[in-house]
Amino acid sequence: MLHPSQLPEPSASALAVSNELVERIRNVIAHAGGHIGFDDFMRMSLYEPGLGYYLAGAVKFGRDGDFITAPELSPMFGRCIARQCREVLEATGGNVVEFGAGSGRLAASVLTALACFDSLPDRYVIIELSPELRERQRHTLGKHAAAHLDRVEWINHLPEASMNGVILANEILDAIPVKIFKTNAGRIYERRVQAMIDRFTWIDVAADGGLKDKVRGLMAQDIIASATDYVSEFNIGIVPWIADLARLMDHAVALIIDYGFPQAEYYHPLRNSGTLMCHFRHRVHDDPFWLPGIQDITASVDFTCVAEAADTSNLRVLGFTEQSSFLLSCGLLDDAERGARSADELLRQRIAHEIKILTLPTEMGARFKVMALGKDYKGSLRGFQRRDDRHRL
Repeated sequence: MLHPSQLPEPSASALAVSNELVERIRNVIAHAGGHIGFDDFMRMSLYEPGLGYYLAGAVKFGRDGDFITAPELSPMFGRCIARQCREVLEATGGNVVEFGAGSGRLAASVLTALACFDSLPDRYVIIELSPELRERQRHTLGKHAAAHLDRVEWINHLPEASMNGVILANEILDAIPVKIFKTNAGRIYERRVQAMIDRFTWIDVAADGGLKDKVRGLMAQDIIASATDYVSEFNIGIVPWIADLARLMDHAVALIIDYGFPQAEYYHPLRNSGTLMCHFRHRVHDDPFWLPGIQDITASVDFTCVAEAADTSNLRVLGFTEQSSFLLSCGLLDDAERGARSADELLRQRIAHEIKILTLPTEMGARFKVMALGKDYKGSLRGFQRRDDRHRL
């Protein structure tokens, strides 16, 4: 990872937004008695109205942003997702609901493919908090899926009524604020955030409540050793998020796509600095205190925690696999073969490059996982036919 001193210089307007957010965070810390949980710091950095990374209006996705997601990389990703959606929709009917649709590229690819499959949903509902991103999604859909724009509905809250169909959550859970903990000689600390004169820094305090109980439970199972200076995260928001998801589902399947690990791998002894990452202009570093509000902050997903939360909320884990296996099961090579027949050499090279990024273990193929959660769904799921790793959870 890079040191922040190696990152590109932000614009003056971006610095102004960050400076205003820093002062707001400082005020919250002062009123809280000198320090706040990292989850509160991360929440303000990402979601503070008008100033947080996702709500301040800067370009985030694609080559002009800070990172490229799989839907941005290639429409083949969306076509594979659409094939899985078609299989579910044939059994359930109903709608597709997408959490946080980013630039709108996944929605455009899925709708275009479902139209080709003659399997369009009644509605494609996008749950999006950011007004700026809603406009960007509307523009993308108008450009790439204009014929289906009348099926798309934007809301900024969970639907009140339960639904049939498919729920998509692509790179959503990694952006839920996390708590940071540290173990040292059997003692458990929460890493909190304090404000110094010119910067934010860590302060370690004795953990209590749910965080302490969670880490103790992991220690009791020998998942976490009481090692010296072992630092990692716990996503306290997953349980309520899954509970909300379960209330939304009637006869439905949710596809969760994100980077992460089963619990035993997440808390591996060698992963002793955690998984926290920051993204700025396609560079990765690990300093969340660098210019809050203009960089993305993420943590990998503990998929065992997701599965346990699903069980508590009466959802079934229907499948769990690596992204490469899911995409190959959903026809990625069929799309590649069609592209290979093109007379355009540059197109063939681009498709080959996209497939490598989507499937190679050193790229997205193994790092990203796909989990299917279901309620009252008894059909098959083609995405998990090649490989199903539920036993690893």
